[in-house]
Amino acid sequence: MPNILLINPNSSQATTDMMVRIAQADAPAGFTVVGITANGGPSMIVNEAELAAAAVEVERAWRSADVPHAGVIISAFGDPGIDQVRALSGATPVVGICEASMLEAAEGGRRFGVATVTPDLVDAIDAKARQLGLGELYTGVQLTPGDPRALAAEPRILEDALAMATQECLDDGAQAVIIGGGPLGQAAVSLARRFDMPLVAPISAAVRRLGRQLAVSA
Repeated sequence: MPNILLINPNSSQATTDMMVRIAQADAPAGFTVVGITANGGPSMIVNEAELAAAAVEVERAWRSADVPHAGVIISAFGDPGIDQVRALSGATPVVGICEASMLEAAEGGRRFGVATVTPDLVDAIDAKARQLGLGELYTGVQLTPGDPRALAAEPRILEDALAMATQECLDDGAQAVIIGGGPLGQAAVSLARRFDMPLVAPISAAVRRLGRQLAVSA
């Protein structure tokens, strides 16, 4: 049975397990999602210094993976290490959850925003939208209040805070909203049931994008 390798750049095994459950639910038929967790760094990436350091950990995790795989998902919203892993992976497709979710949110020329918990990553998120050529469709980031790690430890409070940030994105003109963060994966899935509009869960978007690439290469 072919595998999809999901690399969690955050150093939390519990977060990896959650990400794998979400990814497996959307994985192409016959594929198994195998998770691997970064050994170094914080349990949740919340600033640009941690994001930059995570690129090294992602490459190290990819090199240490001992399972054959047909594709790779980088499961942190800044897509750390994606260029390095793509360069090393050859023809094996590598997808990042930020890239995949932004491309999906912008389909059909939709304006899109990002609801997230990390104020110190706003500049990196803005830069990613511009890098993908989506600057004219991007309405920006709306943030939850408080400490990101403390908020992420309270699932119900987190979901309600992200719901408010999502509504602020819509009020700002977004036609689709991304819940921006790998560790926010379960909240993104739950919030999709609360809004009658395109709400993009990044892990699921990455699996769908990778699935299309695998189908083309089959």
